[in-house]
Amino acid sequence: MVEGIIRVVLADDHAVVRAGIRRLLEEAGDIRVEAEASSGEEFQDAYFKHRPVVGITDLSMPGIGGLEAIRRIRIKDESARILVLSVHEDVVFPMRVIKVGALGYLSKRTAADALLRAVHVVARGEKFLEREIAQKIALESLGGLDDPLKGLTDREFEVFRMLAEGHSVNDVAQQLFLSSKTVGTYQTRILQKTGTDNTAALVRLAIRKGLIEP
Repeated sequence: MVEGIIRVVLADDHAVVRAGIRRLLEEAGDIRVEAEASSGEEFQDAYFKHRPVVGITDLSMPGIGGLEAIRRIRIKDESARILVLSVHEDVVFPMRVIKVGALGYLSKRTAADALLRAVHVVARGEKFLEREIAQKIALESLGGLDDPLKGLTDREFEVFRMLAEGHSVNDVAQQLFLSSKTVGTYQTRILQKTGTDNTAALVRLAIRKGLIEP
């Protein structure tokens, strides 16, 4: 049982979206948005500055993005309670965020009452998944879905996402605090594991999987 105000840090790269979500949350009466962020780096910094009860983040944001931000936060704070609110509905995304330690995943198509319920559930330290997403994860765990991204490690997945968004190897290396040689090695592994021949093919795969827009 969570008593008192649920303090939230909210991350999304669209100011209008943040404003709408903030208004919805604060109209509930027992939720207060203490800070906003528009990138993965800002979300990470705001989280450790304000230490919210719940961190709410999108995945596709400038810089390191939401997934890497969650991973970094959880490394430093294993008790972090994070809820992802994303446009991505492919099973690869909720599986990845749950794996790195997020407690909840919601589609941006979800109803307002579901978002408020999710915030309260995550604030209690419990997991929250929409029924449709939970069913997809169950099918995946049973081997019912064939996903070319399934074999990627979390780090390879993040490198894949950034390369597909148009970042150079050097850009990825700088933002993820890796050497360019290491990122190049990851790139080679990603091409092999996804059965693609070049970066253009990776971009097409990312579009097909809904990671990026055409």
